[in-house]
Amino acid sequence: MSEDILLQVRKPARYIGREWNISRKDFDKTQIKFALCFPDLYEVGMSNLGLRVIYALLNEVSDVSCERFFSPGLDMENILRREQKDLFSLETKRKLGEFDIIGFSLSYELCYTNVLNMLDLGTIPLKSSLRDRSWPLVIAGGAATLNPEPMHEFLDLFVIGEAEEVILEIIDVYRKYRDDFKSGKMSKQDLLIILANIEGVYVPSLYEVEYNSQGKIAEFKAKVKGIPQTIKKRFIKDLDNAFFPVEWLVPYIEIIHDRIILELMRGCPNQCRFCQARQQYYPFRKRSARMILNLALAAYQNSGYEELSLAGLSVSEYPQIEKVVRTLIDTFKEKGVSVSLPSIKPTDNLGNLSKIIASIKKTSLTFAPEAATDKLRRILNKHFDTDIFFKALEESYLAGYQRVKLYFMIGLPYETDSDLEGIIDFANQVSQARKKMSSSAAQVNVSINALIPKPHTPLQWIRMTPLESIEYKQDYLKKKLKNKRIKLNFHDSNMSFLEGVLSRGDRRLSAVILAAFKKGARFDAWGNYFVFSKWLEAFRELGLDADFYLKEKSPNEILAWDFLDVGISKEALLADFNKAIAIA
Repeated sequence: MSEDILLQVRKPARYIGREWNISRKDFDKTQIKFALCFPDLYEVGMSNLGLRVIYALLNEVSDVSCERFFSPGLDMENILRREQKDLFSLETKRKLGEFDIIGFSLSYELCYTNVLNMLDLGTIPLKSSLRDRSWPLVIAGGAATLNPEPMHEFLDLFVIGEAEEVILEIIDVYRKYRDDFKSGKMSKQDLLIILANIEGVYVPSLYEVEYNSQGKIAEFKAKVKGIPQTIKKRFIKDLDNAFFPVEWLVPYIEIIHDRIILELMRGCPNQCRFCQARQQYYPFRKRSARMILNLALAAYQNSGYEELSLAGLSVSEYPQIEKVVRTLIDTFKEKGVSVSLPSIKPTDNLGNLSKIIASIKKTSLTFAPEAATDKLRRILNKHFDTDIFFKALEESYLAGYQRVKLYFMIGLPYETDSDLEGIIDFANQVSQARKKMSSSAAQVNVSINALIPKPHTPLQWIRMTPLESIEYKQDYLKKKLKNKRIKLNFHDSNMSFLEGVLSRGDRRLSAVILAAFKKGARFDAWGNYFVFSKWLEAFRELGLDADFYLKEKSPNEILAWDFLDVGISKEALLADFNKAIAIA
């Protein structure tokens, strides 16, 4: 990458590589070349723990070279297209076409057009059917693969579940048959059939879908013999023995989560009915306190980072959370290293926890009530004890905290205007609670998202609230807010609508994604780049009704994702859904 080009783009350090702890393998001497792709900017991708795990894990294998690709900024994309240059890896500046396997991390549905853009910038045919043995295999894993069907036309295979549990098995199969495949002795389909027999691997080209006259799925079936009809999710059984990248890559620019991320646990002990992440990481598993400390020390010694972030879906419910936080702070305090937590659930020991963290760094506290009224929280099965919460909140204010962030959802089942007003009332109480021990109220930032009834959750059968209703609810809340110490932040309603469609969609959406990409859709998760009209035009030109995918679904209906076994049966989800309806 010439200096002349780097001087023309924002944040040139996105493209130079050479970070601390980067892999320095000889590309030409390794047998298998793996392109690890993240379909968003460098700052976002390098904040993703899963990408770091796979990168380090693959480079531990002696005959594998794993190199990273990220979505270039639009300024760099324009230069690459103008100069007719291919997208390049950070490690050795190789082209995508020089790799054996291209692996995408699909963490979010609104990154789909970026996947196509990266393939296009690498001069890789977008459709799997157009790629023969002369092209790399294109695979994907991540949270969005809990419904892989909208991207079925572009990927050769999907990893369902936790990729580090299965990726080396894929590498072993590819290594065994690589020469026969590349020489033409083995067809691509024959290789894919073998790969499809690895548990957790889904090869969409080996299956077919039939639709009835109403546009609903009539049948999903395998096209060839010897492959599973149901794809079972893979997961790491023992976190203490799971691979963790202690040689922590240190970027030259600030990234979104610019710190060491320590994963306390996977899965969640709670059973919130809206939460797809619980199903993605089911079952609930914990890392031992001893292992967490060992990993923290190793990652720090290899990076020098000044912040450790404890990660998990509900870290305050980690059985030894107070002990872990106290030990980490005692261990790293003299080094000036702070410890932070994500959104936490109020518990009896939260006040003690807040005091411990505040002793080294004053940060804002983050809580996720999700709903402001008891009725809606019971429908969501969201356990949030307000008495414990306000007691813990006051103790946190006494420890020195001045700011609180709250997460709520709108568009919930049986939601009324009074439920919306409850959000404002709750935020006011949180702000005013600080005045008991200070002259000023707390600053409260309220983040509000629309509920998206995601696949594999008990709410997957309900209709997503229509776009116009979401906008009404947002306007209603804005009008009701009078407190200047409270700030409301709404997720873009059009983005929520599109996310709902793509997450609940079927195979027919591949054509829509391709059409939107050809119209210039890029970075759809970024408000300053997202153009909703391009997606509406794509749906209209293809004769598909986007709202069709958001409608209420029958319990007897075949859902696009029913062929996936995530560890929680459809019958169990339906029973839980009926409990929610009974509450209302």
